[in-house]
Amino acid sequence: GLIDVNLLTLLFTEMFTNSDEAVINKKLPKELLLRIFSFLDVVTLCRCAQVSRSWNVLALDGSNWQRIDLFDFQRDIEGRVVENISKRCGGFLRKLSLRGCQGVGDSALRTFSQNCRNIELLSLNGCTKITDSTCNSLSKFCPKLKHLDLASCTSITNLSLKALSEGCPLLEQLNISWCDQVTKDGIQALVRSCPGLKGLFLKGCTQLEDEALKHIGAHCPELVTLNLQTCSQITDDGLITICRGCHRLQSLCVSGCANITDAILHALGQNCPRLRILEVARCSQLTDVGFTTLARNCHELEKMDLEECVQITDGTLIQLSIHCPRLQVLSLSHCELITDDGIRHLGSGPCAHDRLEVIELDNCPLITDASLEHLKNCHSLDRIELYDCQQITRAGIKRLRTHLPNIKVHAYFAPVTPPPSVGGSRQRFCRCCVLL
Repeated sequence: GLIDVNLLTLLFTEMFTNSDEAVINKKLPKELLLRIFSFLDVVTLCRCAQVSRSWNVLALDGSNWQRIDLFDFQRDIEGRVVENISKRCGGFLRKLSLRGCQGVGDSALRTFSQNCRNIELLSLNGCTKITDSTCNSLSKFCPKLKHLDLASCTSITNLSLKALSEGCPLLEQLNISWCDQVTKDGIQALVRSCPGLKGLFLKGCTQLEDEALKHIGAHCPELVTLNLQTCSQITDDGLITICRGCHRLQSLCVSGCANITDAILHALGQNCPRLRILEVARCSQLTDVGFTTLARNCHELEKMDLEECVQITDGTLIQLSIHCPRLQVLSLSHCELITDDGIRHLGSGPCAHDRLEVIELDNCPLITDASLEHLKNCHSLDRIELYDCQQITRAGIKRLRTHLPNIKVHAYFAPVTPPPSVGGSRQRFCRCCVLL
């Protein structure tokens, strides 16, 4: 059965004296103790290692250190710590997160790569000291690597992607968000040699153009997740290639890609029926026509971010309410043409009763308390955003809470302007301060 880690911690580190520990060693075979230790976290293992010599050997056995997350210690982790861990774990280590460990550099990761050749998942997110040298080390020594997170490692260039393409052919997921030196040449080298790629996170890679997307579309038939947020140079041409080549696509983020049009929504509808997540915030050229095609073909949609898609109207909500019964999260912030009627359709659609969890309506000036009435039967609704919806009242929110008592409502009501001073006495504040 399941072992309670907290109970083990108490059992091993607080309840036993040295003599008790000796009894345990006699009663329990080392294999069973080793199995128990395998359920403990890093801190508890270190505590156990201090109990006795025998427990030190067992707690620090490499088989207990197959998955390590050092995020909570990011400020304390330096290169030598990583080197020591790698020597201790050796070939046992499969998963390591150094997210945020800014003290770790190329030298430590070279030692790590040499010692931990079976590593499959490695997060270096925010390890800003590392350069292409680290990817060369991974390429040379870690052929089993499947998941690699290099987000915000801004010294990474095309040379890293070329190195990974040569030594890590099993790569399934790569995050190089904000590595803004990467261009189409690096992407081309990567995708040609890593045919099993399922997740590519390229957020903020501002040099990428349609040519890079064409390489992805041609060589990544297994792709499930693609994030291109703020890759502002891409257009319909590149994304249509993605849609035609990546039929298994389930999650696409192109928020901030202002050049795209309804042609993308048509291409998604025609080629990617499994789509679950679509983020198109600030794509102001998209209209009801495109979302109608999308909704009629992509029935598995669960999350949609349509913030600042300023041309859409209630027509889009009507189509989503009819054809997308799995919708859970919907952002319509700054969609200023949306009215209560669109929310009425959404609230009476098949997603409303069991699925819809979050709806964001910030800065939708035509929304009134009537919309809250239309949402009162959405029993799964957990959060609603209503900032700067001038026609929403406290009373309307109070009525909604009678039906959904646990809902989180985020709204802002300006404080009442204080009455003017009487008796001609001198004002304490100027007019500007009173208004503010």
